[in-house]
Formats: sequence, structure tokens, C-alpha cells
Amino acid sequence: MIRVVVVDDEALVRSGFELILGAADDIEVVAAVDGDHAVDVIRRERPDVVLLDIRMPGRSGLDVLADIRDDPERPVVGILTTFDTDEHIARALQDGASGFLVKDTPPQHLAAMVRSLAAGGVVLSPQVSRTLVEGYVGAPDPDAVERVALLTERERDVLEHLPTGESNAEIGKRLHLSGATVKDHVSAILAKLSVSTRLEAALIAERARRGGDRR
Repeated sequence: MIRVVVVDDEALVRSGFELILGAADDIEVVAAVDGDHAVDVIRRERPDVVLLDIRMPGRSGLDVLADIRDDPERPVVGILTTFDTDEHIARALQDGASGFLVKDTPPQHLAAMVRSLAAGGVVLSPQVSRTLVEGYVGAPDPDAVERVALLTERERDVLEHLPTGESNAEIGKRLHLSGATVKDHVSAILAKLSVSTRLEAALIAERARRGGDRR
């Protein structure tokens, strides 16, 4: 059972997510709260996944994310956003966000995205992929090619699969590796690239690809 906490300042949004996710046999919404109560609830409930609104009055999603960043049993965090004018993406990435979902994500896709987050996958709503790639990947990073070059050939193979949202087990099947081996490779990739999430690693890989294309 995947345990989820939904954090949003709008009660209607919280209840909607709770209703949609509650219909899945393998997902349980253990709490749905606003930003002011989020940190205490997350630490008490210890969910697997937190869906966190990035923009809230009072305690924002960024504040909550920063507070739980160093928790020893920190959950996977998917950021909820409208994503049309959001200037806080880089900070959310740096503080450990593992995915970005628009609030009007089709209900039939929401449970699958939560499952992917819980399995360690990268999650980007189709509507936000272009914005993130152009806004974050497009930022100057002359060292991206050199950073990716530090990886072994097998680590680069794993890195290529991170943007797909596949779990370690699914990546392992494609590369004929065990899920545990893929997990070890992912840990090495994050350390060598000096990032904390698979999403950041995937974006650095895209920067490196673009940098290599320009050479």
C-alpha cells in the first residue's frame, strides 16, 4: 500500500485528490492538509509520497520542502503547480522534488504518477515537460558534458532511462540488471553529478546532450 499525504491550501483540491487516489486499491491517502500543518503531519504519518502545492499563503510548498529535506525518512515529493508562471522550479529541484504535476492532471493518470514516484521514478506531467526543459535545462551549464563523462558506461546507460519514469526494476529489465544493481548505479550517478534526485540527474543529462550537440 502506497501511503500519500496531500498538501494544498484549497480544501476542494485536497478532497478531489483524496477521492481520486482513494479509488486505487494500492494507494491510501493518510492525510490531506494545508501548508501550516504539513510538516507535523508528514513527520507523524511518514508517508511514501507527498503531493505538495508549491504556492500557498502562509507556509508555502517550498518552505515545507526545505523543512523536510534532511529528515532521515523523507518521503518522495511531487510538486503540484499550475506551472504557467512559476519561477520557483530550480529551488524545488535543489530541495529534492522528484516530480512536477499540474493540478488538472487527468484523474486516470494521477494514480500511475503516484506509483511511479513511490517506485523512485521521475514524474513530469506532459503539460509541464516543455516548460521545465526550456527553463531549467536551457540554463547555462558548461560543465554538464564533463560531469556526465565522469560516469561509467553502465551508469550512463542507466542515466538515459531516468527520464522515462520507470522504476529500478523496470530499468533493470531493459538493461538485463537486477533492480538492486540499478539502485546502486543510481546512487553512484547522483553522487558523481552532485545532485540529490533522479530528476536533477535526468535534466543534467539533457544539458549534456545539448552541449555535446553544439560541439
